[in-house]
Amino acid sequence: MAFHKINVTINGELEQVVVPSNMTLMAMLRESLAMTGTKNGCSAGECGACTVLLNGEPVNSCMVLAVECDGANIVTVEGLAGEKQLSPIQEAIIHEGGVQCGFCTPGILISSHALLKRNPNPSENEIREALVGNLCRCTGYVRIIEAVKEAAKMQSAATS
Repeated sequence: MAFHKINVTINGELEQVVVPSNMTLMAMLRESLAMTGTKNGCSAGECGACTVLLNGEPVNSCMVLAVECDGANIVTVEGLAGEKQLSPIQEAIIHEGGVQCGFCTPGILISSHALLKRNPNPSENEIREALVGNLCRCTGYVRIIEAVKEAAKMQSAATS
């Protein structure tokens, strides 16, 4: 098996990692870098628990090979919060009770964050569409959708 040395920026920090050719981005994050916020739900790109931002776009990290990320910028759920403060979507999902078992939460937070970056005032249909790849078996999505709406209001108030 071939190994590759890659350089990748994760949550603002440059990392140099040696990975085998067949290692996924999810495995690299969890196993090589101990960033366990990214969850392994299905390993088939179906559930969204492993969603991260790859060069600003949400991707299922179980479907991306680590070697494809050489030179890339990645944001994981660990990178959403500041040093002393949660991001608006993190605060809102707690406030609205959008977390139950929590397994899907990292992917939902990343997908919601990406939506709010590209559309600071999404409609409910746009929120639902942005979350279509994130499966949650506990909440029924109502509180998650309300959390995204609240986060949008929080961000709007912060920029006013």
